[in-house]
Amino acid sequence: MERISTELNKKDVAFDNNLRPLSFSDFSGQAKVRDRLELAVQAAKQRGEPLDHVLLSGPPGLGKTTLAFILGREMGVSVKTTSGPVIDKPGDLAGLLTSLQPGDIVFIDEIHRMQRSVEEYLYSAMEDFRIDIMIDQGPNARSIRLDLPRFTLVGATTRSGLISAPMRSRFGLQNRLDYYDAPELAKIVKRSAGKLSVEIDDEGALEVAARSRGTPRIANNLLRRVRDYAQVRAGNRISKDVAASALELLEIDPHGLDEMDKRLLETVIYKFGGGPVGLGTLAVAVGEEADTIEEVYEPYLIQEGYLERTPRGRVATRLCRERMGVAEPSGHYSQGEFGF
Repeated sequence: MERISTELNKKDVAFDNNLRPLSFSDFSGQAKVRDRLELAVQAAKQRGEPLDHVLLSGPPGLGKTTLAFILGREMGVSVKTTSGPVIDKPGDLAGLLTSLQPGDIVFIDEIHRMQRSVEEYLYSAMEDFRIDIMIDQGPNARSIRLDLPRFTLVGATTRSGLISAPMRSRFGLQNRLDYYDAPELAKIVKRSAGKLSVEIDDEGALEVAARSRGTPRIANNLLRRVRDYAQVRAGNRISKDVAASALELLEIDPHGLDEMDKRLLETVIYKFGGGPVGLGTLAVAVGEEADTIEEVYEPYLIQEGYLERTPRGRVATRLCRERMGVAEPSGHYSQGEFGF
């Protein structure tokens, strides 16, 4: 079973890599971020210098990793990738940095999860391009200074508030990626459909985009499922009706809400009278971890105006009640009354 899971993960990674844009001209959306990075790349290349350190923040699936590889390709350098939790001790960081060539890019995903002891070694590496490693302990302890080639650190984070102020201040370029609107996502869907050799019209692409929660990764994943549906039942052509039928089969409604989203909203409204309800109580009620609700589901529901965070807990908004067919919150309901 573990081997099968590994093979599936490799296929998913290969699928995502195949759809990644390779240049700024192919990258859709995030116009301001793209323009700032493209300008920085052109200026660095004209001066013959490495790119300044870059911090990319924002929700998952918006293109932070893709932009890191585009920066490497545009600068003509290699990109070494790792993630914050993987670097456990300073020696791991030293091994990574000393293997770089001048101008190379080090991409650290989820950089906010890096150990503080390791993070402190990055300060001198980012500013002075050197690190001091302690060898042995006690009376035999000594420090060894390692000179590093000039490199660019690209950090990606989904929780920028957890990055310490000293670390944040060392990034010369700080950019936040926001959710995409439907027309921008439709362009991504059409581009991906071309790479997947499936025919899709403008209305079909827009239908997939509208249900993708403003996230390219979700849009590409939904496109893969819609492609399967179209291949089997629609002659490998995706129209608006074909896309709608495929996504309804996946229980994704026209507003992009999936099964868990609707369970959360229905729980707040029907079990807790529209709220307020605490996060811990809500997590128990829907059978999901509180961190998962807070980091995965809530950001989209709050941004779209379905939920509101208050000091007393989560509250269903008027829009949420309208979508769920409930005009006003009215006390607590029994589980049996609504078929729970």
